[in-house]
Amino acid sequence: MKNNRSNGIERKVSRNLYDFESVLNTSSTVRRTSDRGGNSFRDAAAQRTSAKNVRNRRPDGHEKGRRLPAKKINHKPFAKGKGIDIPFLIIVLVLLTVGIVMMFSASYPIGFYEEGDSYYYLKKQVIFAAVGLVLMFFVSYINVNFFNKKWVALSLLAVSYLGLIVVLFVPSATDIHRWIPLGAFTIQASEITKLVMVFFFAYFCTKLGDDINSVKKGILPTVIILATTCFLLYKEPHFSGIVITILLVAIMLFIGGLNTKWFAISGGAVAAAVAGLWITGNLSYAMDRLHGWGKALDPNVSGDLLWDIWQTRNSLYAIGSGGFGGLGLTQSRQKYLYLPEPQNDFVFAIVCEELGFVGAVLILAVFALLVWRGMKISMSAPGVFAKLLGMGITAQVGLQVILNIFVITDWLPNTGISLPFFSSGGSSLIMMLVQMGIVLAISRTSNLEKS
Repeated sequence: MKNNRSNGIERKVSRNLYDFESVLNTSSTVRRTSDRGGNSFRDAAAQRTSAKNVRNRRPDGHEKGRRLPAKKINHKPFAKGKGIDIPFLIIVLVLLTVGIVMMFSASYPIGFYEEGDSYYYLKKQVIFAAVGLVLMFFVSYINVNFFNKKWVALSLLAVSYLGLIVVLFVPSATDIHRWIPLGAFTIQASEITKLVMVFFFAYFCTKLGDDINSVKKGILPTVIILATTCFLLYKEPHFSGIVITILLVAIMLFIGGLNTKWFAISGGAVAAAVAGLWITGNLSYAMDRLHGWGKALDPNVSGDLLWDIWQTRNSLYAIGSGGFGGLGLTQSRQKYLYLPEPQNDFVFAIVCEELGFVGAVLILAVFALLVWRGMKISMSAPGVFAKLLGMGITAQVGLQVILNIFVITDWLPNTGISLPFFSSGGSSLIMMLVQMGIVLAISRTSNLEKS
């Protein structure tokens, strides 16, 4: 009779076999009915605890609910394999191609007049573009996070200072020291400085984090670096370089989390410095540019002031002549020695004359796409350093485009700001393509690390 009751309990419990704990409970119940010893209850409890631990185990051996330790990524200097952002690459190649075509269209009259060769500037620009493309694809394989190191940032800063100092000792017939001759080529030191400022402050903001607002750790080093760099640019003199450098550093610090009160204080300090230089008569070079600002279309201008506004005036004539649809490719009239140096900073005025309002807006739209895509790549990059570096480089492109358009339309004084991919010049084009390679490297690194 007793055995039958035990068998009934055993059969009743066996109908609840729906999970692992039921199985253990069933076995413990069967043992309780057959063995009334005290040890059986402790054994059953131990088995239930064991079953719970088994259920809470992940396939990788870690317990559920417990945060897994973060994997430490060992950054290598080069990122192998595919993964660059193809839309960004296409936008860069489109701008480069259109830029070379428009630069050639703007430059062949002055090339024939000055050098006896209509293709003079085209040949040079194609060589610079080829060198820049090779460097761009090479740089695109670099893992930028590997260079998020103190010695790299300080080394680049030293190179920037060295270039700005060396250029001051290069002889110049016009007392303007901006280029360092290297055989048949020249390097503009300020172009290197722009990239170094973005690179250094990307590291600086990443390293400090919230301490960027500390006077001792963040503000004082920033003031020292920015003031010494601007002083060396002032000695060239290169006031457009000063403006771009200050704005780039401000953008980097803003993205890096600097409190807005420091921007107000810095703005006051810059205004006081400019006022001091103006009172002491140390802004004569800049004042020459400011005299004709806003007077490009004034019919009463004459004498030396007329020559000061001559380039801007003919730039506005070119823009107005283009109308809505333009005169047609190569059909510009202002490039025939009316607009001085149309292949350089004022090349977009020829673009407006030949392609009209429609063509100019389309080109600006492509620039906007480049900035948008670069920001998107940067925001999805792994690590704060890569994000800041990518956003800083992309912001520089947008900043230079805006300032260049403002200059050729007389909204800003004529300070010599080149248009990326369009203006003639080896240093600006090669450095711009190197920076595009860094953005591609960020996209490549991001894809590799995510995979």
